[in-house]
Amino acid sequence: MRNLLTTWLIAGLSVMITAWLLPGIQVSGFGGALWAAVVIGIVNASINPLLKLVTLPISILTLGFFLLVVNAICFSLAGALAGEAIQIDGFLWSFLGAIVLTVVSSIVEGLLRGNAEN
Repeated sequence: MRNLLTTWLIAGLSVMITAWLLPGIQVSGFGGALWAAVVIGIVNASINPLLKLVTLPISILTLGFFLLVVNAICFSLAGALAGEAIQIDGFLWSFLGAIVLTVVSSIVEGLLRGNAEN
């Protein structure tokens, strides 16, 4: 349970940092970021695998670059489902947000979990 809570807090912090870095993404505070992290996690666990399977031929032809579009679609869908918690100002910001969120969450998780091991 503690690991789940830690992962959720890291995801919420990553959403906040992503919104701070990109002006086309707004979050309604840390509570909104936590809610957005939950919705992003649910979308990534349920819809993302289905979209990846459906778009597999295009992904193979583009050497995997189309997966960036799939991630942007999932991020945009999560933004729409999260309601007022997170606002995304269009597909370009969704595309950039998905990339930045992936990088930021990897860095934050590496820093926080790396410090916990020491």
